[in-house]
Amino acid sequence: MMHTRPRALKFVLMIGVLSFFADFTYEGARSVLGPYLALLSASAATVAIVTGLGELLGYGWRLVSGPAADRTGRFWAITIAGYFVQLLSVPALALARDWPTAAALIVLERVGRATRNPPRDVMLSHAAGEIGYGWVFGVHEALDQFGALFGPLGVAAILAWRGEYRFAFAALLVPAVICLTLLLVARHFYPHPEDLAGRAPESPAEHFRPVFWVYLVGAGLVAAGFADFPLIAYHFQKASTVSPLWVPVAYAVAMGVSGAGSLAFGRLFDRIGIGVLVPLTAVSALYAPLVFLGGFRSALLGSAIWGLGMGVHESIVPAAVAPLVPARRRASAYGLFTGVYGVMWFIGSAATGLLYERSITAAVVFCVAAELVAVPVFLMVRRRWREAGNGSPG
Repeated sequence: MMHTRPRALKFVLMIGVLSFFADFTYEGARSVLGPYLALLSASAATVAIVTGLGELLGYGWRLVSGPAADRTGRFWAITIAGYFVQLLSVPALALARDWPTAAALIVLERVGRATRNPPRDVMLSHAAGEIGYGWVFGVHEALDQFGALFGPLGVAAILAWRGEYRFAFAALLVPAVICLTLLLVARHFYPHPEDLAGRAPESPAEHFRPVFWVYLVGAGLVAAGFADFPLIAYHFQKASTVSPLWVPVAYAVAMGVSGAGSLAFGRLFDRIGIGVLVPLTAVSALYAPLVFLGGFRSALLGSAIWGLGMGVHESIVPAAVAPLVPARRRASAYGLFTGVYGVMWFIGSAATGLLYERSITAAVVFCVAAELVAVPVFLMVRRRWREAGNGSPG
């Protein structure tokens, strides 16, 4: 139906705008978590393990929230609960007086994110039938990442003004409240996002295709090779390559590049398929030597490449998953896919942190190797999809 398309686009934009304020909140905080934990006497291994554990639960919990959404059909209720838990955990960091308390809030924020992501992505996928999976998730990710651009810049401005981490965390309550308000407005105007599906093709199968599992392996390798930004920020401070004031700016640069890339590569995905991941994964592997071995300029360039890699995978990954699985099992698929992604991220983050304390070069080699090994896996996915005679993800 022709009237479905503009309504679907409005829904995508509304979710994108509230995601802008969500990312403004929690990415603004995450841009300085490394230095903040160091200020609270945490070691490099502690920073890596805490943030890695956050990612582990932040993705692993999706193995619960995804199937729960499919089983109950309460996509909005689970989404709203997740957003409230996540966003209210961020300003609470202003009250932390030691690193264990801060660590608990960091993990809680990730769990909230894990709760809301699978059902939210399913609701977005309903709009993709009329617009295109790559474009829907690309637009959403772009708005999401632009929030992640301005959040760290806002935190940097507050630090330049007041020089207090606690005040910066408290100030993030403002965008958090805006996001939660917009979320409730979206729920009011779009109580049934499934009505936006239009004539989206339905997969006749009830199981996940073999190519889905191969794709999962490649994404897991990518996750293992990406050091979490708090560890990168920790290195900037310990190595004195980037001053504390410039750390959130470096993160903002990464998020800006990520947002712009999401739009471009979302369109490319709709046109040429999953093959776009092959060159992008190879290029993104360059982030590790640049941020860990270079000086100030290399650190900024490496941060930008890190952001590009993260943005591409966070936008194209859900875009590619949707057409690989039955629509009625999409929340479970997103939960499983991102759950495994998080387990691999935790393993990779912990390994990178432990290697970092012994040899920075060894940590870099590990990150680069994990990224490059994923390249032939993505080539295999592209070949299998084409052999199956399917469309855009090929």
